[in-house]
Amino acid sequence: MQILLALAIALLVGLALSRLAKLVKLPAVTAYLVAGILIGPFCLGRLGIDGLGFIAGVPESLDVVSNAALGFIAFSIGNEFRLSQIKKIGKQATVIGIFQAVVATLLVDAALIVVHLIIPDKFPLEAAIVLGAVASATAPAATLMVVRQYKAKGPVTDTLLPVVAIDDAVGLILFAVSFGIAGALQNGQINLITVLVEPLLEIVLSLSLGAVLGFIITFVERFFHSRSKRLSVSVAFVFLAVAISTLSKAGEGWHIGSVHVGFSSLLTCMMLGTVFCNTCDFSEELMDRLDRWTAPLFILFFVISGAKLDMTIFANPFMVLIGVIYIIFRSAGKYFGAGMSARFVKAEPNVRKYLGITLLPQAGVALGMAMIAKDLPGGAGDIVANVTLFSVLIYELVGPFLTKFALQKAGEINPEGKVSNRGKREEPSHR
Repeated sequence: MQILLALAIALLVGLALSRLAKLVKLPAVTAYLVAGILIGPFCLGRLGIDGLGFIAGVPESLDVVSNAALGFIAFSIGNEFRLSQIKKIGKQATVIGIFQAVVATLLVDAALIVVHLIIPDKFPLEAAIVLGAVASATAPAATLMVVRQYKAKGPVTDTLLPVVAIDDAVGLILFAVSFGIAGALQNGQINLITVLVEPLLEIVLSLSLGAVLGFIITFVERFFHSRSKRLSVSVAFVFLAVAISTLSKAGEGWHIGSVHVGFSSLLTCMMLGTVFCNTCDFSEELMDRLDRWTAPLFILFFVISGAKLDMTIFANPFMVLIGVIYIIFRSAGKYFGAGMSARFVKAEPNVRKYLGITLLPQAGVALGMAMIAKDLPGGAGDIVANVTLFSVLIYELVGPFLTKFALQKAGEINPEGKVSNRGKREEPSHR
């Protein structure tokens, strides 16, 4: 009953703040995150009154909701990889996705290694190396929600979603290699299995699992004819993909000899969505219905994410300083990396100019990397976790607004009004 009460509070407060956000022309995603902070353990939850906020531990107890929401977000992004679209921008998205992630990593690494050289006692080299890899990750959830809310359409939007998907795969590799190097620096030996074999194996296995499930779901869907049952099948397979991926990371996980065998729920669900949209004749209709079904789930995801943000980090000036440096150089890496690579592949002018801004949001994937990095001894793991938390707080509050701003400037969000649920165009106010 306490979990149901928490979910009800999260939905209602998130919806209420989204109305206020609309008045000041902020994306709904930002409102949901602020709602989470408001009812979280560091604000109303501190009062310890049931029904008013989330006391400590409640947001973590709702992880199953967050995991499911991330699965559906990845599934929706996978749906953007239709063959017709891939033929059009596949090469561009691949080059941009890889290049901007690597540039962001190198810039953050360089800046933080300088900080380490200045204050080696307070800031370990291992933390600098791992934070560089964390910088590569972009949050697919906030980006997708902004695109959906404003019904953005155009070259920047068409390039953005595939780039975000590729970005996560590249980020996993960069993090695994960096984390392995950091561990080797502390242990005095480099483990090639951890640095190279395991991350590549995770990507291959995740994509393979997603592909297999994608063909199975297309086969199973044909046995059902009602829209509601076909929708139920789609939901079941996303749940299955998330469950398998989560089980592979639970406890000590699965091993073949000394090699850890794991699946990424993001990559698995992305591939599931990609295969499904290219093999199922009625996938577009099902995805439209699924988008409506998942709307409350996505609201819960962002409110819970906001409630998990540790606000006490602002009390540590050192962490704030490192966090600011991290944000400045990561933002520069994303912006200039995307711009340079877009010019290289001869993308449209708006893609070159505005794509980098839309890649700034950072959340779930980065936090997952940070939680793994907490295992680094000597305080390096705690530094990585705290700096990542600080950056996520800033990026998640500012990132959606910047994404909206960039898409507006690119002319892919109609400034004259939007289509309401009743299909009528809402005229702008001239007050």
